[in-house]
Amino acid sequence: MILGIESSCDESALALFDEHSGLVGEWVHSQISVHENYGGIVPDLASREHLNKFPLLLEKMQSKLDGIDVNRIAVTCGPGLAGCLAMGLAFAKSLALVWQVSLVGVNHLRGHAYSPFISLHKSDPSKFDMNLQGYLPHLGLIVSGGNTILFRLNKDYSMDILAQTVDDAAGEALDKGAKLLGMKYPGGPLIEEQAQQGNRKAFDFPRAYFTSEELKFSFSGLKTSLRYHLEKTSDDNLEILIPDICASYQEAIVKALERKTEQALSFSSFASMGLSGGVANNLRLQEVFTILAQRNNLPFFKADRAHTGDNAAMIAFSSYADPTGTIPANNFDLSFYPSLTLN
Repeated sequence: MILGIESSCDESALALFDEHSGLVGEWVHSQISVHENYGGIVPDLASREHLNKFPLLLEKMQSKLDGIDVNRIAVTCGPGLAGCLAMGLAFAKSLALVWQVSLVGVNHLRGHAYSPFISLHKSDPSKFDMNLQGYLPHLGLIVSGGNTILFRLNKDYSMDILAQTVDDAAGEALDKGAKLLGMKYPGGPLIEEQAQQGNRKAFDFPRAYFTSEELKFSFSGLKTSLRYHLEKTSDDNLEILIPDICASYQEAIVKALERKTEQALSFSSFASMGLSGGVANNLRLQEVFTILAQRNNLPFFKADRAHTGDNAAMIAFSSYADPTGTIPANNFDLSFYPSLTLN
């Protein structure tokens, strides 16, 4: 049994994963209500919440531990907020010492990369390794508030980054766009809600690198374009136009993600596609990527909604699915965490 621990940002999360049966249970504390009045994450408050909530989550988890032996702890070791990561690591190290079990670190982004395959394991745990091999090499897209990464998962489980953002991440662009529109944090879901009532062709927002063959994402210019557009719009007109603005703004992000993924598909051969990260919950993005996978005759794996944000299930699962990608406890070094990528 593997205990997963996640504390990279504003979610305190625990999960138990059994390689023979899958997820046994998950316990999560979200900090959205703590940070929403500040318009974003306040690192000191986030760290304090982890310190206060992990013991309570462990207490809730105790009922599942009757007769169950945890033989490994997998904890997020970056990238993320240093103070938040330190709280998770301290908690994990304490449990590992008390329970006398092994402790490994898991890269947060590798957790996202493997999260779409949790459902594959659930369908037939005994044949997971063989089934996964049949879907490799895999083209995955991680889309979240902090990262936008297109990667290749090879048959030997190594990962290659094919494209990433040079500035804002897609989720960051959605949240910042929502803030410009006067919406609360987190604003991405609020933009999507308004977009469902709007015309996504109403406004022509820029899509960086769209005609270029360079595999890069960029969304900071899109945010600036929205700001200029709003400065030219009267308050009376803005209320009427918000659904169209949100639909067009969201579409620019979705189509930029689709364009670079489509280019990657044309440059190399893949056996499957995947979508993960918090923005993977966006219904328009799911629709576009489902069609893209069908157009290329590829199986499409999407992380379940519960496993798109920061969650401990993907951390525990990643340590099982790819143990060679874990980091031994004696190599933990907080100064290195913010620079970690997929490898």
